[in-house]
Amino acid sequence: MTLHRRKLLTVGAGLAGTALLGGCDRFAGTETGRRTLKVGEDANLYVQRLLMSPTTLAREFPAAMISPWFKPNGTIDPPDREFRALAAKKFADFKLTINGLVQTPLSLSLADLRGLPGRTQVTRHDCVEGWSCIGQWSGVPLAELLNRAGLKPQARYAVFHCADTLEYAGGGLEGGDGASLWRPEHPGHVRDGYIQLAAAEDWGGAPTATDAPKDDWGQGAPEPEAPEDKRTPIRYYESIDLFDAFNPQTILAYDLNGKPLPVSNGAPLRLRVERQLGYKQAKYVMRVELVESLAGFGQGGGGYWEDRGYEWYAGI
Repeated sequence: MTLHRRKLLTVGAGLAGTALLGGCDRFAGTETGRRTLKVGEDANLYVQRLLMSPTTLAREFPAAMISPWFKPNGTIDPPDREFRALAAKKFADFKLTINGLVQTPLSLSLADLRGLPGRTQVTRHDCVEGWSCIGQWSGVPLAELLNRAGLKPQARYAVFHCADTLEYAGGGLEGGDGASLWRPEHPGHVRDGYIQLAAAEDWGGAPTATDAPKDDWGQGAPEPEAPEDKRTPIRYYESIDLFDAFNPQTILAYDLNGKPLPVSNGAPLRLRVERQLGYKQAKYVMRVELVESLAGFGQGGGGYWEDRGYEWYAGI
């Protein structure tokens, strides 16, 4: 069954009406406002789960509708030392870890992942900032990996640990009082900030050789030689529950439009959970951890942006 996106919005409008009517910033900042908005989020989740089965698919499109350029969102080239070392070798040394509440922890290279049963889908990415792109994604279904690892009975959520540092504990990405850029209000601020840093050649990591093969945003950057940063990084993370984890369209993508995923779009692996908004599509996935509760991660919201006020369930 294919459920056309956005149709659920009309169904949930009545349930979420109170939250929408009281959506001004001043109201949203009050305790009553936060409770009201939470009711709207819960209603959205309830209605969508009521209407969808675990196998309900988001709309897929013909290849002729693929966008000529898939706009990168959020981080576009992680400055992290470990990530840049992996990118310099085109992720030949990359290993995806599956651990937590599983019977058999897994450690898989990109070659291992490409050798598993895969899925290709042409879907639309809807960003919370208001833009959309259609792309062809190929990757391994998350269900394939979870079935191979074997879930323990108490597992309820999959948490995706990513490589990109967005800020450091006690300060922004560059530290100090001038780091407000790295406490962004929405994902677009992250991308804009990274473009500024790229233009200034001020990544906080190693310089990039001018003759190094790379894509538009730094794929193939040389292994960094800068001293190891001793600060505590706050990296991007996301989570979904098992209802979405086992959906056929939930994949860890390694290809975009028939080519290896560029760094700007999330190489080496990007989560695609097609029934939700773009900030749920975690980039630079290094580890998938199966857990019983989300309380022990970040500020307990279930994701980097959720910890900053976004909805955990971003269904569309």
